[in-house]
Amino acid sequence: MDDEVDTCIARAGSVFGRLRRKVWERRVPQAVWRINVDLPEEASQNYSFNSSERWWEQTDLTKLIISNNKLQSLSDDLRLLPALTILDVHDNLLTSLPCAIGELENLQKLNVSHNKLKILPEELTKLRNLKGLFLQYNELTSVPDRFGQLHRLEELDLSNNRLTAVPASFSSLSNLMRLNLAGNQMKDLPAEITRMKRLKHLDCTSNCLETIPSELASMESLELLYLRRNKLHFLPEFPSCILLKELHVGENQIEMLGAEHLKHLKSIHVLDLRDNKLKSIPDEITMLQALERLDLTNNDISSLPHALGNLPRLQFLALEGNPLRTIRRELLNKGTQEVLKYLRSKIKGDTGNQNDTPIETAMTLPSQAKVNTHAITTLKLLDYSEKQTTLIPDEVFDAVGSNIITSINFSKNHLNEVPKRIVELKAAVCDVNLSFNKLSCISAELCMLQKLTHLDIRNNLLASLPEEMEALMKLQTINLSCNRFKTFPSILYRLRTLETVLLSNNQVGSVDPLQLKRMDKLATLDLQNNDLLHIPPELGHCVSLRTLLLEGNPFRIPRAAILAKGTDAVLEYLRDRIPT
Repeated sequence: MDDEVDTCIARAGSVFGRLRRKVWERRVPQAVWRINVDLPEEASQNYSFNSSERWWEQTDLTKLIISNNKLQSLSDDLRLLPALTILDVHDNLLTSLPCAIGELENLQKLNVSHNKLKILPEELTKLRNLKGLFLQYNELTSVPDRFGQLHRLEELDLSNNRLTAVPASFSSLSNLMRLNLAGNQMKDLPAEITRMKRLKHLDCTSNCLETIPSELASMESLELLYLRRNKLHFLPEFPSCILLKELHVGENQIEMLGAEHLKHLKSIHVLDLRDNKLKSIPDEITMLQALERLDLTNNDISSLPHALGNLPRLQFLALEGNPLRTIRRELLNKGTQEVLKYLRSKIKGDTGNQNDTPIETAMTLPSQAKVNTHAITTLKLLDYSEKQTTLIPDEVFDAVGSNIITSINFSKNHLNEVPKRIVELKAAVCDVNLSFNKLSCISAELCMLQKLTHLDIRNNLLASLPEEMEALMKLQTINLSCNRFKTFPSILYRLRTLETVLLSNNQVGSVDPLQLKRMDKLATLDLQNNDLLHIPPELGHCVSLRTLLLEGNPFRIPRAAILAKGTDAVLEYLRDRIPT
């Protein structure tokens, strides 16, 4: 066999063969296309192999990875590899694809990104088993009208091309879950796109969109929507998007935000409104009880509603570049929590003692006087933060009575252990904030809060997490920053619901990329300012990551210039370094 070809084909009983080569210039050696047809040299030798060892007769190539070469074309002999399930030719110089590609009826993943494609063959629409199609960073101006025939497609990336429209047949892509159209030249979206009932992730960043079809509001499965850097003048309403977690509409021309825009965003975690023309924020912002990040940078906002301070999960509030009159620059520089504290203090000033803390009398216990009963009854929040206490008084838990509590905030105290009575609130609690305390361990009581989705235990003295945390089967976000972890907590690998892991400013020395890859919902991983000496290339396979933060570690590779390009560039760089 041609010595240019580096093959690794599995022995009998294996279901795949694999081939990878990185030194070809303009064409793929013919031996690659004929690898299933021609007998290997070993077959002509007089070796005594039994039937179970005659591997060359029992396996066809199913994965062909010929990325990062200088290939200018692919041969029609591609049809000689009908068993292919994965074909990866990203980062070449291809200007077209052969019509024979339509004969690869078993193909499930096709990556032709970072080439010079100007047109796609109609035969591509015959790939009825295709689940992932990656065409980003080409020169496409259109896609075939029959694209909707790819009924099994789950992920489609057409970003950074020259598309001005997508065909109405997209509405037939009923299994599509991720669609990336960022970096094109589209002025509108066809209403038919809203028939993709399973679509979770839609990215239309950096286009020329002036309006969004009203039908978009009926996409019940939508979780992430990116509309940044367009020409939108108003924010659409989302009455049916009950699962929407992130809405990015920064860098548009939106002038008004009203209650009608907010009232349906009950699940929203991230709201990006930066670089618009907003003049005010409505009081109804308090309806966004799940909100964690709010970016209002570079608008025309002169004042903020004081009720903003009562959002129980808000961790990041960006206000730079606004003509704020009521908040001093020095206060803004102190960060989100100080701003929120200031806004809460204004609420008390506005309302006096009505519906807030009880008036202290001779018959009132001092600790009871500090319990925010208004937060308990209206926000379902048990707040006993910033009291500098070493324990939470029983009166705090007694004040709950028969009320339902969904959020607990015991941050900024001197707690040495998790209050045992916290387990009394397990029926509904989904958010717990124990940050800025002196916890050195996590108790069994906390692990019994099985509805917990958000846990903030940053700035403590933790060096490990208990195995009992495996019971937290709904946990989505955990903040472990500024503790004493020397290894990535192994229990986290088994919490497959996790979407955000914040582990910055610890002493973590390594991570297991194979375990991380199994965390298929993990979107944000913050490992800044740790002791990572080596970043394993296999981390590049963690394709669910949208944000990977690695700055402030002592490793030399990837270099700072690569890190500065963002998560996608880092992951691609790491994948390219995986040994072949």
